[in-house]
Amino acid sequence: MPWNAADFHPLVCAILQAQADNLIPLSASEFQPQELPPELTSLNPTELFPRARDAKAALAGLLLFAGHWELSHQVSQDIESREGSYWHAIAHRIEPDSSNAAYWFRRVGEHPIFPLLREDSAALLNAAPFAWTLKKDWDIRLFIEWCDEARTLPGSPKHRLAQQIQYAECNRLFSWCALRTKDL
Repeated sequence: MPWNAADFHPLVCAILQAQADNLIPLSASEFQPQELPPELTSLNPTELFPRARDAKAALAGLLLFAGHWELSHQVSQDIESREGSYWHAIAHRIEPDSSNAAYWFRRVGEHPIFPLLREDSAALLNAAPFAWTLKKDWDIRLFIEWCDEARTLPGSPKHRLAQQIQYAECNRLFSWCALRTKDL
């Protein structure tokens, strides 16, 4: 997803640009963290994301994009918002701890990104050489099952597709958190 540099602190732009084409792993053990600029920890999340709906949740997403699964998890578990619970759920799905992820996704409930995430997933599934079937509405429990299955098939089309859907999910959630706009 193209980002507008005016929306973020230059450090955020540099991290997003460095990770632009990298899919997020399905397992925490596969992460290869990018070195973070030391200044990143000295800035308040609102300085990093001046136009954010939820700056601390946007930071949790940024850390995940930068390959810092554990740091992302630490930040997200201290956020009381629905978006904090969402990033926390993603961290547990990646851990992988599917039952804990399901718990945190239940705390999220319905999220405004779900309809767009379902559309993104449908487009990706249409190009897939196999059939996973979407429900009428986005079903996060179903996606947890797909990730669990894909994790057992590294390098397979299912593994790649699960990563692509997860990347779309993280992009949508990051946009929702980092920008106060109706456009996702």
